[in-house]
Amino acid sequence: MTYRTIDALDAKGKRILLRADLNVPVKDGRITDRTRIERLCPTIAELASHGGRVVVCSHFDRPKGKRVAEMSLKPLQEALAAALKRPVAWADDCIGPEAEAAVAALADGDVLLLENTRYHAGEEKNDPAMAAALAKLADAFVNDAFSAAHRAHASTEGVAHLLPSYAGRLMEVELKALDAALGNPARPVVAIVGGAKVSTKLDLLGNLSKKVDVLVIGGAMANTFLAAQGHAMGKSLQEAEMHDTARAILDGAKAANCEILLPTDLVVAEQFAPNPPTRTVGVGSVPADSMALDVGPATEQAIEARLRSASTLVWNGPLGAFETPPFDAATVGVAQIVASLTQSGALKSIGGGGDTVAALRHAGVAERMTYVSSAGGAFLEWLEGKTLPGVAALSAG
Repeated sequence: MTYRTIDALDAKGKRILLRADLNVPVKDGRITDRTRIERLCPTIAELASHGGRVVVCSHFDRPKGKRVAEMSLKPLQEALAAALKRPVAWADDCIGPEAEAAVAALADGDVLLLENTRYHAGEEKNDPAMAAALAKLADAFVNDAFSAAHRAHASTEGVAHLLPSYAGRLMEVELKALDAALGNPARPVVAIVGGAKVSTKLDLLGNLSKKVDVLVIGGAMANTFLAAQGHAMGKSLQEAEMHDTARAILDGAKAANCEILLPTDLVVAEQFAPNPPTRTVGVGSVPADSMALDVGPATEQAIEARLRSASTLVWNGPLGAFETPPFDAATVGVAQIVASLTQSGALKSIGGGGDTVAALRHAGVAERMTYVSSAGGAFLEWLEGKTLPGVAALSAG
């Protein structure tokens, strides 16, 4: 895929519409995670320092085309200014007279934040009129919101066709990391896929089994695969209706010469609660009154062995119920090995997806991997092999 980066953009004196993702978690009026704000700053700072007039737009939550006070981006103005260490102006709309007046008041190097794009129904409908109204505000478009690139919305896809368009630094980093993961990876490639349900990751498993050398399946979805092979799983969470599908995935992987690594031992408990009595059993020995909540040490060692001979790792989903100790043991143990191999230069490691990011942070290794994507749905859809409209629009621009 070819796309222009802001290296090709002469920013001085230009009005630059920058699509950000400022849909950050907020609790009781306070931002609880500023990662997306911090990752956005390098692009804004670079464009502003080169004399660009940076007009930042973003969605926030799901107001469904109406003004919802608690879904305003106004509280992000101060947070963005603090992260940038420079003033950020505010416009009470993202299109129309108020937005146009705010843009007209900008001087070279100024930064402006627009109100929530989803206050307009035309945003999620990718309405050409909405895209045109956004394009009216700028001379160039920079998309730095990979995490929203799987949505064909007016501010992610529509406007990209109306202005000279570029990938911002965060978008560029994401795309390079993903290319290193699956586009043109160093082999062997190992993928770890966890999570609760096979049904939510069918496309992911199908695509990865054609592209990686080893596919490690953990989490509750591994229970479904084990049950499909005839193992009694006691009270474990598993999808009985997905057994045929699980067997088909195994057959497809075999045909693609992809090794599927399933658990050989499991940590089980009679109740799902913090620190209950636990046992480690073989996959054929789950008691009828127990449930599997983590993979066991033998499985962890098998995963480690594959990682030590790998060059690239893609990770999406924890190996066990990591939020509840002690069922975080395998996820933390494998994460520590991944971090060690990455830091030594032996492994290129790319992780992403909401639970994955949380698990890697829990293990204390998020900053020690090659790249951890903050994009949830977009990261998953890319791993599934789907075209992302926001990225495709840049490559076509």
